[in-house]
Amino acid sequence: MAKTLLVVGASSDMGTRLIECAAEDYGRIYAHYRMLNGKLEHLKSVLGDKLVLVQADLTQEEEIGALIDQINTFHCPPSQIVQFAAPSCTNGHFHKLAISAFDEALIIGLRSTILICQAFLPAMVKQRYGRIVMMLSSVLSGPPAPYCAHYMTEKYALLGLMRSLASEYAAKGITVNGVSPSWTDTKYIQNQPEILVKKYAAENPAGRLLHVDEIIPAIRFLLSDGSGQVNGQNIFITGGR
Repeated sequence: MAKTLLVVGASSDMGTRLIECAAEDYGRIYAHYRMLNGKLEHLKSVLGDKLVLVQADLTQEEEIGALIDQINTFHCPPSQIVQFAAPSCTNGHFHKLAISAFDEALIIGLRSTILICQAFLPAMVKQRYGRIVMMLSSVLSGPPAPYCAHYMTEKYALLGLMRSLASEYAAKGITVNGVSPSWTDTKYIQNQPEILVKKYAAENPAGRLLHVDEIIPAIRFLLSDGSGQVNGQNIFITGGR
């Protein structure tokens, strides 16, 4: 069976690296982005027609619909979906966080995932095969992280969605799992205070932040045929923390 991958948030460091590493596994890859960057442009020049770039602002429901419609024009729905998209990484005392911060987190992280899964799960059911992987977070284990209630809320909501879908579609040959890394050296944390970056690096047993290439293998495994009996799991990648 020809496999097709949809990467939501493909312009992220995780997204571009996954495409680089896994391109040979797929006949077609749909790469969603909001803002095109040099890494995605380079991948397009290398992979050609195999890589389909799909632009959408996930805060706009009509643009998510257009993304789905564009993919459907190829008559080749994704058999695997990876969800990386997330709002900017920010901190703040709960009583000072604007409700818009919660709205943005839930709209980008949760609502877009719901709409995309609703659009493409029926094709997976028909094929009796599918793999969905959601980027969660190590904050889902141990003491909750302070000053990021909006982030925590979105990740727990995604965890609930992941487990619900895993249960509902298990008998259809579809698995739904999550990956929860601790702080990773990517542009996602570029706005974080240096003192926090150093703190979380020091808390890792290796004494450093994780690298992207230490996360991608777990995602590729969950997308593989060999992971068929791994379902509804949230895999923590924390260096043993």
